[in-house]
Amino acid sequence: MPDFDMKSSDSEDNMESDDELREAFARGDLKPGLNVETVKEKAKINNIARIQQKLGLIEQKLPWIERLDMTNELAPVAPEIAVQFAKHEQKRANLFAGNKKIKAFTPEEDPVLNDFKREMLFHRQAQTAVVEGIKRLHELGIKTKRPDDYFAEMTKSDEHMQKVRSNLMAKQEGQAKSERIKQIREQRKMGKLVQRQARVQRDTEKREMLDKLKKFRKGKLQNLDFLDDTKSGQSKRDGKKASKDKRNARDSRFGFGGKKRGLKRNTKQSSMEGNDYKGKFQNSKNGPKGAGRGGKKGSAPRAGKSKRVKSKSRGRK
Repeated sequence: MPDFDMKSSDSEDNMESDDELREAFARGDLKPGLNVETVKEKAKINNIARIQQKLGLIEQKLPWIERLDMTNELAPVAPEIAVQFAKHEQKRANLFAGNKKIKAFTPEEDPVLNDFKREMLFHRQAQTAVVEGIKRLHELGIKTKRPDDYFAEMTKSDEHMQKVRSNLMAKQEGQAKSERIKQIREQRKMGKLVQRQARVQRDTEKREMLDKLKKFRKGKLQNLDFLDDTKSGQSKRDGKKASKDKRNARDSRFGFGGKKRGLKRNTKQSSMEGNDYKGKFQNSKNGPKGAGRGGKKGSAPRAGKSKRVKSKSRGRK
């Protein structure tokens, strides 16, 4: 009960405050801006004495070679940089002119051009600092170029560099291996594609032949010439292969080209050498017995087998 009474009393107070605000707004006592908090601006103080005092605390009286600080003017703008900046400015102007959705900026207010100008200022100031700094170093007798035989100690140890080198080599070998595997896969894909095409062609030819056989059985075809075409196509392929093999064998044996006509004609020399030639079908009556068919004229006939065996046995004894 006491909690309920407290909640009810709070709600009644809120309702009363809302009623009071409505009445005040109706009378005109409430006006816009009365309840807005105003932020007080901090006064800007330029305390030069304190600034110089703080500068004296952090400033160190060291020679210039230890500080290497410089205050210099900007280097002149190179002609190519000026042309590049003009092109960039024109490009930005065209972008604003052709697109109404983008807010147009003047060249002085364009943030992109301002960033480019800022980078160019850094570059020009660094360029002047390098030129003047090298000149002052030479005046102090300090060399700015290292000799040809200069040897700098490496930050990393030899063991670490060997590990880096081995890792790089392993990475290169892995890439080469993956490339080889990729090539092998591509070759396998091509081989499977060729086999698939050949299989599809054979299946198509077989299907067509079966369809023609069905048509012949049904009486739609009068002859079986398509079987001869199939066999002739296979025989032609086999014949081409056999003729090619024969041609290669002949070429390997007899060579290529050269004069072939008239090689078997007789000449004066060949006719003089063939006077003692006995023909293959020469009659043996013209000479002694056994002189025919290539036998020598005047030679004794060959003895029988029994006589030859006896003569051999005598020779052994």
